[in-house]
Amino acid sequence: MTFIERFLMVALCCFIPVAAAQDYPVKPINFIVGFPPGGGADLVARLIGQQLSKNWGQQVIVVNRPGADSVIGYEFASRSAADGYTILLITTEFAINPGLYSPLPYNTAKDFHPLSLAATAPYVLVIHPSIPVQSIKDLIKLAKARPDQLTYASSGTGVYLASEMFKSMAGLKILRVPYKGGPQAVSDVIAGHVGLMFPSMPTGYPHVKAGKLRALAVTSVKRSAGAPDVPTMAEAALPGYEANQWWGLVTRAGTPPNAINRLSDEIAKITGSPDFRMKLASQGVEATGNTAEQFGKFINIEIEKWAKVIKDSGARLN
Repeated sequence: MTFIERFLMVALCCFIPVAAAQDYPVKPINFIVGFPPGGGADLVARLIGQQLSKNWGQQVIVVNRPGADSVIGYEFASRSAADGYTILLITTEFAINPGLYSPLPYNTAKDFHPLSLAATAPYVLVIHPSIPVQSIKDLIKLAKARPDQLTYASSGTGVYLASEMFKSMAGLKILRVPYKGGPQAVSDVIAGHVGLMFPSMPTGYPHVKAGKLRALAVTSVKRSAGAPDVPTMAEAALPGYEANQWWGLVTRAGTPPNAINRLSDEIAKITGSPDFRMKLASQGVEATGNTAEQFGKFINIEIEKWAKVIKDSGARLN
């Protein structure tokens, strides 16, 4: 082989991966969701996935991997190739789980690279209509009169801690009934098998509007634009109470910078679009995009915040 032939071969080998990286994406993308279909996480993922697919002309496949408070989905994504062809929807549970599970089968700090926050929403305290209360104060009074008789549905560590904060701040004894996913948990509240729940707005509030459940409060500092007549937990009975659900996107640590930049930029366009904002607003969810750096700082703040809540409330998984 001549010097020229060897030079051309080396140059070609170097050029192919660079060209492939610059052409990203050139094949379908897997979008991992650690929750079953039908909840808030699935809604946000499918809206973003559909628009990514449309904008890039590549199939974006939403893969639901529910179980263990989203740990199964997060672990699955942590074992994917760091090539930009696997993205993961993370939620409040991503920041809570390090304080509740030890050890985790993935490294929260090292296995993922942040892309963008996508949306936020309060939880909403809903009850079965048969429970004879009309307000948070009524519910607290009833629960104190019937210790360990009322039950709450728990799906995901975010819903669990929102519930435990309520119990701790109000001084109540209410029994936890765990579920693998929000839709199943809400269905059992609707059926009257469980008394109350703190689902996210897109999971729970449609059933309030349908008259199947009664909403007593939202968990945000301000009232939700999607439910302006529902008071906040703080104004209704418990000053200082706040808990919010959020959804964001990450990919594997070590993913090429050009893929990270393309993903971050495209997600920012989608979350900032009027169509995306309108579709989420109809579900009581606020579109909230930011940069990869900002999202990374947000995650760290959330991890510290929820670790303190876990410590203060004495929350434990059993």
